[in-house]
Amino acid sequence: MGVARSNEPMSTAAVLGWTLLSALAPGAAHLRAGWRRTGLVLLSLYAAGLLALLYLRLTADGDTLGSAVTQLTPIMIGVSVLGTAWFVLVVHSFVVLRPGRLSQRGQVLAGTLAGLLAVAVITPFGLVTQILWRSQEAFHNIFPEESGQAGAERPADPWNGRRRVNILLLGGDADGHRVGVRTDSMNVASIDLATGNTVLISLPRNLENVRFRPGTPMAARFPSGFRLPTDPGGGRSDLLNSVWEYSDAHPEIFGGRQRQGPQVLMDTIGHTLGLRIDWYALVNMWGFARLIDAIGGVTITVERDVVFGRHNEGLVKAGRRRLDGGDAMWYARSRTFSDDYTRMRRQRCVMAALLDQADPATVLTRFNGIALATKELIRTDIPHRMLRYLVPLALKVKNAEVTSVQFMPPLIHTGYPDWQKIRTITDRALKDSVKTRQVAASATPRRTPAAAPSRTATTTTTTTAAPDPSRSLTDGCGRSGGE
Repeated sequence: MGVARSNEPMSTAAVLGWTLLSALAPGAAHLRAGWRRTGLVLLSLYAAGLLALLYLRLTADGDTLGSAVTQLTPIMIGVSVLGTAWFVLVVHSFVVLRPGRLSQRGQVLAGTLAGLLAVAVITPFGLVTQILWRSQEAFHNIFPEESGQAGAERPADPWNGRRRVNILLLGGDADGHRVGVRTDSMNVASIDLATGNTVLISLPRNLENVRFRPGTPMAARFPSGFRLPTDPGGGRSDLLNSVWEYSDAHPEIFGGRQRQGPQVLMDTIGHTLGLRIDWYALVNMWGFARLIDAIGGVTITVERDVVFGRHNEGLVKAGRRRLDGGDAMWYARSRTFSDDYTRMRRQRCVMAALLDQADPATVLTRFNGIALATKELIRTDIPHRMLRYLVPLALKVKNAEVTSVQFMPPLIHTGYPDWQKIRTITDRALKDSVKTRQVAASATPRRTPAAAPSRTATTTTTTTAAPDPSRSLTDGCGRSGGE
């Protein structure tokens, strides 16, 4: 084939058509205009880019995404440069087609449409850059940067030989109108690093006589357990949900060190369960409501009407419904005509709905709102450098088996807990979680020995064997039983 007849005038439609084609296949307009070498180079680069994207798509895994999360700045720069280059390419493609030979009316029409095309081409790159910028901002706002960790090399084993990682997930009610943090929702996510199988262990807010790890300042202050005088109104401020608040309010216990609440609660819950808690994440409950709104709400089967409000004026009606953030939080938090344990189950149901419904497409399309919500949502001590490893682990959890253990009556007595029983059940649940995939593969039903009866000061009758405390995360969700 010879050189294209670049001296032959083209119609307005032809100029626009070739310009549009060049936006989809860079170099096409240059070949049409006789810029053969430039056109071939552009088409070759474009083909190579498509092949690279295809290779990345076929080979990318959680580790790839985890590494990308820690390299957002160079990715942003690359996206911005590529978008600018594509914009320039569209403009230059239009110019090489020599639109000056068109009629005046054709020049105006072609120039206007070509300009709109160039803007349309660069817009997606701008949106991606904005998403990356907000992601980086959110990550740096939420996850602390450890001193001396910037630019640190990737360790051979970031988990230091551990087989599980344990993260304390807290729901707090701190806001500008009250002092301190009460952790009314306390769950430990214990994640198997090999499979992603997770056990979500829930502890009740009203656990009494909490024991502290021997040798710690709190154990020295409360050698027989966390016990304070009754409040003037008859309530108690020495429950498990008050440990953080009490520790923050009494720095003298810790030699004057301030803000010891998070570390004390992590250590206390770890001692209670017989686990090492690696990190915590505190979720502001009303910030969580804004996050639910940002993803467009969650669909939940409300088993029966849930009443809330100072004067019982609020109502979340029964039925399968899509709840906005406010209703979802009242569904999870209300104790009106209910109790702490029913509330714990409803909180677990909201977690399950979020885990199931916050898919990547939803997160991407609503990313700006989600990023803004997270600024007021999460407080954590998970270091920024660990995102590289936690992102692929989170993807494993998304597709793995998630079971739950809820320490509530009759499994335990919250006033006089059997601490050894709690640790035994926790240990068994973790071992069962490791076996889950093997059992599923052999199609053999999993049978777990019944929990031993609690031997407490208040037990006066023989306790029957308790049911298997390990349950699917969605057990009890969408049914009226258990309330």
